[in-house]
Amino acid sequence: MFLHLIQVGVGALIAFGSVGAAYSQTSPSGQPQKRSNLAAQSPPLKTIAATFEGEAASTPTKPVTIVRIVQTFGGSVQKVSAERAKKVPSLLAEAKKPRSETKPTIAQPSFEGAKIVEVFANEPQKASDSAVAQTPKPVTPPRSTPLPPSNPPASSPRTPATTTPTPGTPTPTPTTSKSDPTPAPAYLNSPANPLLFPTRPDEVRLAGTQLISLQQAIELSERNNRDLEVVRLQLESSRAALREAQATLYPTVGLQSSLNRSQSASGDISAKVQAQSPQSQLFGASSTNPPSTSLSGAIQLNYDIFTSGRNSAQRKAAERLVRAAELTVEQTREQLRLDTTTDYYNLQSANEQVRINQAAVINAQRSLSDTQAQERAGLGTRFDVLRSQVQLANAQQQLTNAIATQGINRRQLAVRLSLPESLNVSTSDPVQPAGTWGLPIEDTIVLAYKNRAELETQLVQREVSEQQRRAALAALGPTVSATASYNLLKSFEAPVKDVGNGYTLALQAQWNFFDGGAAQARAAQQERNKEIAESRFAQSRNNVRFQVEQAYTNLQANRANIDTTTTALGQAAEALRLARLRFQAGVGTQTDVINAETDLTRAEGNRVSAIIGYNLSLAQLQRAVSNIAAR
Repeated sequence: MFLHLIQVGVGALIAFGSVGAAYSQTSPSGQPQKRSNLAAQSPPLKTIAATFEGEAASTPTKPVTIVRIVQTFGGSVQKVSAERAKKVPSLLAEAKKPRSETKPTIAQPSFEGAKIVEVFANEPQKASDSAVAQTPKPVTPPRSTPLPPSNPPASSPRTPATTTPTPGTPTPTPTTSKSDPTPAPAYLNSPANPLLFPTRPDEVRLAGTQLISLQQAIELSERNNRDLEVVRLQLESSRAALREAQATLYPTVGLQSSLNRSQSASGDISAKVQAQSPQSQLFGASSTNPPSTSLSGAIQLNYDIFTSGRNSAQRKAAERLVRAAELTVEQTREQLRLDTTTDYYNLQSANEQVRINQAAVINAQRSLSDTQAQERAGLGTRFDVLRSQVQLANAQQQLTNAIATQGINRRQLAVRLSLPESLNVSTSDPVQPAGTWGLPIEDTIVLAYKNRAELETQLVQREVSEQQRRAALAALGPTVSATASYNLLKSFEAPVKDVGNGYTLALQAQWNFFDGGAAQARAAQQERNKEIAESRFAQSRNNVRFQVEQAYTNLQANRANIDTTTTALGQAAEALRLARLRFQAGVGTQTDVINAETDLTRAEGNRVSAIIGYNLSLAQLQRAVSNIAAR
């Protein structure tokens, strides 16, 4: 508080010196000369002000020192004040003239600063808090969460204290902040009919916005996302293919039955020939070919005794394909978790940008009001008003763009969650660091090698190719199969009314010595597929390490940026407050206020970007390691 009062007093001292120097150089017509010569007119006062401010800043909590400083330079201040006070009536008269008569090019001094200096000189032990409380402050919008304690920025990013796990001790796991554990509402579930096709505008009109936490967003994505549903269905298809391959362990049993009524054409011709023979004509004998009706049935059993390893290789390949499908589901789920988290944090960032730009618009409107007030009082210029109007227009344009980005990010998250057509979502979690990562980089890389499904997928694909190679070569080996059948036959024209039966037992062996090289070619294809899987494994291993190192480095950098931007945000807010104070005291310019507002907006955005970047890096690190769920 003492430092703030001292800075106000220093501004008043500089104001008196500038105004006195300016009016001491006025022309006979009463018009002030150019402002560029003001700096050279009052070097003693500027030296006093610099000494006063430096000493006060170094000892902000020692009122005795402040009294000593005021006493040291009090004589100079009182002398200058007496000389400048003689010109106060003429100064006020100039300010009251219409703008057509006089156009001042310098700001008028603020007499509140002289009062504050007098208070310091007379009562050094009692700081006037009310004087500081009445000074204007910049509009700072409320934050979602309190700022974390800031640490002074170091020359290099901080690394968390880590310990290398020893055998027999549990491996430390990262800690993350807890989100809302409440389950997502049921009405946010995806429509049951995937073939739903809206045809009316009211079916796609947004009816409301639901606030959800990050945990609820992840839950909804795992429940509704179409990509995850597709890979789950593919997993069921792979399991069905495995059951098909396992069927070769059992024999096949078939049943066959037929009802036949037939008349032989050759028998009919023989009967006609016999009827035309002399014997048939002499003795009157006749020959007929009546049709016959029969019912037959058979049951047959077939079993492959030996296939040179073809069936077993196909079964093992199908088993590994199921494992590959399970790993695909895991990869899709982990990537979906990361994509959902990224969309959620992007929406948080968009919301914060809207809030920051709204505050920037409010600050710009306030600056415009101050500038217009000074112009009406004859203390400002039309140029300052135009600059304030441009600053406000720019802030409004940035706010419009931020609102558009917010709407796009909301719909992006809604699409990711496969929400109903009439619902929109927004974030409910505060913008704050999501947690910490306690593992050193080396342990994190090893943990990623153990957990990443992408690495195991390539190993599984290599095993699949090996089994398919064996199945291809089995086509050149011998095969042995057994067949057993039992037959029944009933003829309705036969004089015997009983049913005939019979059976067949057969053992078959087959060996293809030569097939033109087709089996060898299929085996060579699978051998190349094995080499491809091995190369992809090495590539995936390199990618996993890079992803871990990239996320880990970004995490540490953003952690340091949070501390730096938090400090810079407080400094930017204080700089804007002082810029407004200097402008209202007449010793600052509108450019200083505009620059301070821009710096505050940038500092707010930098802090939000640092927090969002930290949370994104943490989510990416969890994805790089995999199987590390947020807790």
